[in-house]
Amino acid sequence: MTQNDRQSAGLATASELYNDDLAPTGPEQRTWRWYHFSALWVGMVMCIPSYMLAAGLTEQGMSPWQAVGTVLLGNAIVLIPMLLIGHAGAKHGIPYAVLVRSSFGTQGAKLPALLRAIVACGWYGIQTWLGGSAIYVLANILFGNVLQGSPLPVIGISAGQAVCFLIFWAIQLYFIVHGTDSIRRLESWSAPIKVVMCIALVWWACAQAGGIGTMLSMPSQFAEGGKKAGLFWVTFWPSLTAMVGFWATLALNIPDFTRFAKTQHDQIVGQTIGLPIPMALLSVVSVIVTSATVVIYGKAIWDPVDLTSRMTGVGVGIALVILTLDTMCCNLAANLVGPAYDFSSLWPKGISYKAGGLITAFIAIVMMPWKILASTQGYIFTWLVGYSALLGPIAGIMVVDYFLIRKTELSHRELFDENGIYSYEKGWNLAAIIALVLGVLPNVPGFLNTAFPDAFPGVSDAFKSIYTYAWFIGLVIAAVVYGVLMKMRKSPRPTIANA
Repeated sequence: MTQNDRQSAGLATASELYNDDLAPTGPEQRTWRWYHFSALWVGMVMCIPSYMLAAGLTEQGMSPWQAVGTVLLGNAIVLIPMLLIGHAGAKHGIPYAVLVRSSFGTQGAKLPALLRAIVACGWYGIQTWLGGSAIYVLANILFGNVLQGSPLPVIGISAGQAVCFLIFWAIQLYFIVHGTDSIRRLESWSAPIKVVMCIALVWWACAQAGGIGTMLSMPSQFAEGGKKAGLFWVTFWPSLTAMVGFWATLALNIPDFTRFAKTQHDQIVGQTIGLPIPMALLSVVSVIVTSATVVIYGKAIWDPVDLTSRMTGVGVGIALVILTLDTMCCNLAANLVGPAYDFSSLWPKGISYKAGGLITAFIAIVMMPWKILASTQGYIFTWLVGYSALLGPIAGIMVVDYFLIRKTELSHRELFDENGIYSYEKGWNLAAIIALVLGVLPNVPGFLNTAFPDAFPGVSDAFKSIYTYAWFIGLVIAAVVYGVLMKMRKSPRPTIANA
């Protein structure tokens, strides 16, 4: 959007709520077609954490095909809020951090922006750790385990691992400086490479194992006579919530990308093709390859970095370079763009998009992400389910506000006006705050018991059951409470969209 466009739209450019990065996109910026969104999702889906999801579920006792089905269903569910919230970005050209001003208030919007940003920092750290791990493995193979060493005090990893982590972290700074368009170009040309890589990985596994492996036909541990007979649903529901939670962050800040869509049709078609199908196919690749590793190495290897370290020849280098590329593509798109805008919205005049990206990168270091990935219990049931309990209510509030309260109409000028219709009570909409708190509260006891079982052993089975549906329960409660409170307002002023 040019300066003339901003002036004609009446945007309060002098407002403390405004900067050029947060302003609605103009026609010249709306260049993303459906294939760009599909490539974006292929780039984000084809990454190490996604690969580890289905394999992690098999480790919890599911059969390979139960794991694939759970992953597919979870992604089909999260696609719904993804498309709904993405509609606002495509229609109004605004990022998530600005969109939430209509529901939380011009000042209150900083709360959901900060919550989403902190979660993204954790994810940015996880992906950076995985990318650094690929570099660490490659360096040890090439230079005779020169980087191996004892874990350092406090941080719990060796000096070599820490150095590789920081190297991968530094490489990504290039894309922080060069903005979202550089990320789009990276995703577009890397997506075909990732598809070819998956095909090659399956071919290698089948060739080495003399077939796809007997693991694929193994029954679930929940079947009669299995180790966990009769306990399938106890594992399935929190696992499904975790699969939804995997992309719950993107379900909120997807307007950060759809604001560049050429048309509404482009974002809908592109996301529908790009998210659930590639995610399911990657899960199939994961279980096939993991099944083959049982034959090849005598045990199931669900970590692709670990698997690559066992390979020999030039393929090791190629595989690790591609793993590093995969991780970088996913990390930049999924975990940098959103928090960069979110941090910028906290102080628009002092924090640009680039500065927000740098803040994200620095916070990711201190979160020590390797500890989150120490076990599938911590990764799936504490990390993924835990933050879904926090983000589900925000999604519910946003969908109700945009579609039921606003009827998809927003005033661009008022979104940047500190004293406008979205300022509510001193910049805070208490209806949204109350709905958020009530949506999160029922899940707190279950989270504490899961994350700190020794400190909170006495949590009732009822709260544990509620926590297994964390994202769903939080979303529904917050949506209903917010809708009721907003309808009860004495004079909910309607809004008119700016052209």
